[in-house]
Amino acid sequence: MAARPAPHVPAPAPLPAADGPWRDPALPPGERVADLIGRMTLEEKTAQLYGIWVGADADGDGVAPHQNDMVDPVDWEELTTRGLGQLTRPFGTAPVDPGVGALALARAQQRIAGAGRFGVPALAHEECLAGFTAWGATAYPVPLSWGASWNPELVTEMAHRIGCDMRSVGVHQGLAPVLDVVRDLRWGRVEETIGEDPYLVATVGTAYVRGLESAGVVATLKHFAGYSASAGARNLSPVRAGARELADVILPPFELAVREGGARSVMHSYAEIDGVPAAADPTLLTGLLRDTWGFEGTVVADYFGIGFLETLHRVAADRAGAARLALGAGVDVELPTVRSYGDVLTGAVREGAVPEELVDRALRRVLLQKCELGLLDPGWTPLPTALDGVEPGRERGRVDLDPPRNRALARQLAEQSCVLLANPDGVLPLRDGGRIAVVGPRADDPLAMLGCYSFPSHVGSVHPGTALGITIPTLLESLGAELPGAELSRTPGCEVDGTDTSGIAAATGLARAADVCVAVLGDRAGLFGRGTSGEGCDAADLTLPGVQSELLDALLATGTPVVVVLLTGRPYALGRWAGRPAAVVQAFFPGEEGGPALAGVLSGRVNPSGRLPVGVPYGPGGQPWTYLQPPLGLAGAVSNLDPTPLYPFGHGLSYTSFAWDPVGPVPAELPTDGSADIALTVRNTGDREGAEVVQLYLHDPVAQTTRPDMRLVGYARVALGAGESRRVRFRFHADLASFTGVGGLRIVEPGALDLRFASSSAAHDIRHTVRLLLTGPERTVDHRRQLVCETAVGPVT
Repeated sequence: MAARPAPHVPAPAPLPAADGPWRDPALPPGERVADLIGRMTLEEKTAQLYGIWVGADADGDGVAPHQNDMVDPVDWEELTTRGLGQLTRPFGTAPVDPGVGALALARAQQRIAGAGRFGVPALAHEECLAGFTAWGATAYPVPLSWGASWNPELVTEMAHRIGCDMRSVGVHQGLAPVLDVVRDLRWGRVEETIGEDPYLVATVGTAYVRGLESAGVVATLKHFAGYSASAGARNLSPVRAGARELADVILPPFELAVREGGARSVMHSYAEIDGVPAAADPTLLTGLLRDTWGFEGTVVADYFGIGFLETLHRVAADRAGAARLALGAGVDVELPTVRSYGDVLTGAVREGAVPEELVDRALRRVLLQKCELGLLDPGWTPLPTALDGVEPGRERGRVDLDPPRNRALARQLAEQSCVLLANPDGVLPLRDGGRIAVVGPRADDPLAMLGCYSFPSHVGSVHPGTALGITIPTLLESLGAELPGAELSRTPGCEVDGTDTSGIAAATGLARAADVCVAVLGDRAGLFGRGTSGEGCDAADLTLPGVQSELLDALLATGTPVVVVLLTGRPYALGRWAGRPAAVVQAFFPGEEGGPALAGVLSGRVNPSGRLPVGVPYGPGGQPWTYLQPPLGLAGAVSNLDPTPLYPFGHGLSYTSFAWDPVGPVPAELPTDGSADIALTVRNTGDREGAEVVQLYLHDPVAQTTRPDMRLVGYARVALGAGESRRVRFRFHADLASFTGVGGLRIVEPGALDLRFASSSAAHDIRHTVRLLLTGPERTVDHRRQLVCETAVGPVT
């Protein structure tokens, strides 16, 4: 039988030319990107839609959920011939000298640009929640401390410094801020949030975005959306929030950061809301975020979030199905490493399961961002500014990511975020002399100052024996420096979360022999059960961890005045000891300069000015509860459980005193589309400088849906010298009274309103009330409404 002729195999089509108008920086970015997309193969297109996490592996303790299950081996040399979208955490995966890391990143970028046809480098991203998460970089206070400062301007300055440090070593994108609003204090990631009020979260979070973006680093809003409302406060649990809770509580911080903050990236949440995972929700990621709010940046996946559609949510049968759902919903970039958006996605497109138009849609957004960052320009160089003038081989020790100006800023923010909760007998400030017993498991540990996304806690903990990389004074050594004339004695008494009570006797012995006892209690930050606070470290209730409650009981029983200092990532229930400590000071992981800041508060060098961004509960149960409650959510005869906090949202004391005097006139009526200026004079009536935080709350007596009894709509931090007065003006717009009505639309409803000037969200802290009548028709408003209450602080005239 004659041999059959070999089948004809067509020659592969020639590749489009790499060069073209896209290389011309003088052309509009849209034209450049469109030209480049037209020259790319499908493999080159999809390569721009994922990152590679070179330092991650499937061994040991991961720094992301299910990391050990989700990391596949990658062929770096083969993958980079197609190009590469992102490099994941080149600094934040292992301890590396910043100069060495910058050079390694530059060389990696050079290889990536040299391997692909187009010479386009990757976009490098890092975590930067409490500072650049890199070895040797400044560890700033955590976001809950930002909220406690009530100082957006200072947060902007901090974020700018963080961004400058990141950009100087070649990083382009920062995965921060977290804009989740606290809904349940037991949730492990409370430390990463700014607080329990959407207005405070929105304004402080947007301030961070402005600072990071001003340094040329892409800010990434997370976690969009609903993540913090997980059922039972369990990490990644389903979210059962209703449409109004989402619209009026969860979404406003993202809305403000997109509309007014200039954020260029959004990270989808792990959450499923009413059965629909955020990563597969086109209504959320495209309909709301892009079509309604007008967002034009990139949506990136939370780590392994696309894979979770298959493995955890089970809304996809395989990796191709997960890619189809995520890409269709509007997720542009798969992070942290390639799993579904590489060959799997390419195959799905060729099989007709995923339209190539969806790939092109995501690709256009990715390349536009690279164009903005200069990564498509002919003059791009991989060498970052931090290595300018540094000879090759001499980069070690040449890059300082924790210079004195960073530390000074970290100190300032830490000082402003310390909250004096109680000081009934004026024991604070401590005098420089006498005997002070310093006890508790957090008094002499540098890590007591850091949250779980600071490098030493986040990464350093899995590299035992590695130096911290930064100097972190403990409270004990800081107190010794602050009060050199005092005799300090020290014993821990117990561990943070252990069960051993044998050390309590020694602690009480020291306390009895002292004039005053400083009890330093709190959390240990960690990941996925390796701490008492942090991602995956959710609490069963709000009892102090371990046997710290027993330690405090024993110390109070000695009769020695006890000053309680709390270094935590969440508030804990303190009602068991209400009125018993001589003083209580709360700090939320205040960063590398937290020790000196707290010691300054205890000594009186620093006048405390922080205010609570979350309430401090009375009892450890009864969660979830925040102050944003309608009447039936407050204490009443319908239930024997009283959810009233021991210390309310917005509470904080000072070593001086303030008087508030209203300034008129105030209009009695206001149109539903109008605004009015409302002012008061704040006077420091004490004998030392201080800062007051004037808070403006809205009370809506009657509305078509139930409303919180009080909710924050404005605030101003006012620094005053002894005897000084300042006038504070609030421009209240009727839009600030808007809410989601019965029909599901946001409305401004005519009727009576109370504007309450208060020093906290508690009714007993209301200083003055302004009554307004909104007149005119009911208005429907949208994202273009007035979102912020403008404030001005000036001299008294």
